[in-house]
Amino acid sequence: MDQDIVMRARVKLLSANRRVVRGVEGLWIYRTLTKVDPEAYGSKLAFVLVEATSSPRVRNMPEQRMALLDEAVAVATALSPANPYRDRVLELALAVRRAELEGRSVS
Repeated sequence: MDQDIVMRARVKLLSANRRVVRGVEGLWIYRTLTKVDPEAYGSKLAFVLVEATSSPRVRNMPEQRMALLDEAVAVATALSPANPYRDRVLELALAVRRAELEGRSVS
């Protein structure tokens, strides 16, 4: 991984001065940093991925929403069972994914 990109992601994260950076910027930051330290950033990535499914950008794009949810489930599943946030974000990702599947099968 390019250390300049990692450093940029860390600087953006620190300069955001928020507990969780959301939106496209958050996706980029957490995707970058999860590659370096999955246990520290994976739960936030999974959370931001789930949150991104409600974005107007993907409102009419069920395949993209499902891809985001699949990524969230994969990231949360990869976390160590000892990670204190693993169960919470995995449960959230699975619940939203299940709702998405049920909603899609109805239409």
